[in-house]
Amino acid sequence: MHFTLKQLRYFVNAGEFNSVTKAAETLHVSQPSISSAILHLEDVTGLQLFVRHHAQGLSLTPAGRKFVLKAKQLLQDAEGLGHYASTLGEDIAGSLRIVGFPTFTPILMPSLMKAFVDAYPEVTIQCDENHQKDLIQSLHEGRYELGLTYDLQIPADIEFEAIIEFPPYAVLNNAHPLADREELSLKELAEYPMVVLDWPMSRDYFYSLFLSQDLEPKFAYKAQSLGMVRGLVGNGFGYSLFNSPLASNLALDGTELKAIPLKDKLRPLRMGIAKVGQLRLTPAAQAFVQMLKTQTTELTDAVFTDKRFHKALD
Repeated sequence: MHFTLKQLRYFVNAGEFNSVTKAAETLHVSQPSISSAILHLEDVTGLQLFVRHHAQGLSLTPAGRKFVLKAKQLLQDAEGLGHYASTLGEDIAGSLRIVGFPTFTPILMPSLMKAFVDAYPEVTIQCDENHQKDLIQSLHEGRYELGLTYDLQIPADIEFEAIIEFPPYAVLNNAHPLADREELSLKELAEYPMVVLDWPMSRDYFYSLFLSQDLEPKFAYKAQSLGMVRGLVGNGFGYSLFNSPLASNLALDGTELKAIPLKDKLRPLRMGIAKVGQLRLTPAAQAFVQMLKTQTTELTDAVFTDKRFHKALD
């Protein structure tokens, strides 16, 4: 059925006053506009909405009384939708959906989310995790407003703003022959078996570090989760390379880990905010980005006491 909110509003006013004349005066429109709207609604609905009384105005038919109730409800819903839209455009309220890269999101996001909802209690925030390919696709599909990720193969239509830089570093268990070193080189590590996080872009990044030094790593064990990588390293299956903060020196099974900086000049990963390029952020998303910029360094310092593992970006 094809009718407008304006036509419904004209009909409702005529029904309330039982008069085209009074409805026209109230709405500051012409009487023919009111009459035309009523005739159009009767035509498209197939209903007789009014009984016309010569020189005595109108009265709603039984069908008209039912229809006017639904029309009022629809007009109220439309008004509410307009208010909701204005809220999205001005107030820091509503819902905010974020997707983060799984290596650092569980470490940084919970405390940041807590600070955000304390500051903006009218916002409902949800943060999910996904690998880079699916993360970018979910931004394209509009399922999330913001992504927290690394600068790994960011497509041209995604805007990325780097916030903090994470250089790669080695993780070993205390029994590893190199565990007593203050710094390590990839050349020294390449002689030993490596446990690699087997996510496509992560694996490619770590492999590229060795290639940049004309080295070939010994990928002895592969794991599909950071927790499994930590467990394998903690139990002596090899070393690994990390970028994300090592919030604890214990693997999930309680075995101990040690983080050692690398002395090679290697490409770091930059963590930051990703969004669809043409998307105008809601006030809630803008407030979150601002909080992320101001608090990420503080949060990371709490996790990484050694500043060599991260660098804040201006």
